[in-house]
Amino acid sequence: MADLAKKEKPARSKAEAQGNYIFNRKWEPVLYMLPFALGLLVFTIYPIVRVVIMAFQEKYRLSGRYDGFGLYNFQYVLGNDDFRNAISNTFIYVFTVVPIATILAILIANLLNQKIRGMAIFQTAYFLPMVTSSIAVGLSWRYIFNSQIGVMNWLLSLFGIEAVDWLGASGGVAPWNIVAVIIFGVWNMLPFTIILLLSGLQNIDPMYYTAAKVDGAGSRKIFFRITVPLLAPTIFLTMIINMISAFKVYNEIIPFWSGRPGAINNLYTMVYFIKEQFYSKDRLGFASAAAIILFLIIFTFTMLQRYVQRKFRY
Repeated sequence: MADLAKKEKPARSKAEAQGNYIFNRKWEPVLYMLPFALGLLVFTIYPIVRVVIMAFQEKYRLSGRYDGFGLYNFQYVLGNDDFRNAISNTFIYVFTVVPIATILAILIANLLNQKIRGMAIFQTAYFLPMVTSSIAVGLSWRYIFNSQIGVMNWLLSLFGIEAVDWLGASGGVAPWNIVAVIIFGVWNMLPFTIILLLSGLQNIDPMYYTAAKVDGAGSRKIFFRITVPLLAPTIFLTMIINMISAFKVYNEIIPFWSGRPGAINNLYTMVYFIKEQFYSKDRLGFASAAAIILFLIIFTFTMLQRYVQRKFRY
């Protein structure tokens, strides 16, 4: 009997150990992911769901009361003049800044990819905006665009061009306001775009360039026939990221007019409109509806770009 008990005990211990191993193997990853999952649920998923619900709650108040569910918030937002102005300004900004920044970044990244003495200095200069606060830099650009002592007007004067009222409103009209924001936006977008494109250039096999030079191809033909086609996947990636970022333009406007949307409130953007409705006017339903519209616009253009990328042959 004693011998039989001794044999059963090791058999049970082995089975228990195997069961514990299976349990640990199955649930240990879950325990490791639990803090991240809770944070994602509380700070990301719940706010998204809450915004969607508030967008359909008519006349929602901070007390939690509302008059019912419907499309009133969307009707108000789409009929609001400030929101229409915000959509127009945002689209102008996106479809101006992103292409210009992408083209300039391709040219600059191609130059920075050359092995030239002292290139590290130029790389540091181009990447500097990425490690500085956009608000702090925006305040510096505010003085650059100053109509009296600004560097921009001084540069224009060298070519005999009259001073431009970049940040003001001459005669109640402020056509140069959005141009100033676009110039600052392009400059602000360049560093990140250059980094991505430079990494794409460095992944191109030098064999292609060697073969092209042996065949007698010039630098221009090499650039358009080899560099750009092989860099196309990275270009599409940067354009998608930059377009998403550009649709959320906000920090570029705040420092120029001390928190106002333009010299005569003519430069509303979609994010600025959402912020104003949410924080300044406590219209959470309108802000939520505008946020949903912004999300749908960004999602549509992102999917469109991905579709074009799949159809593009490189």
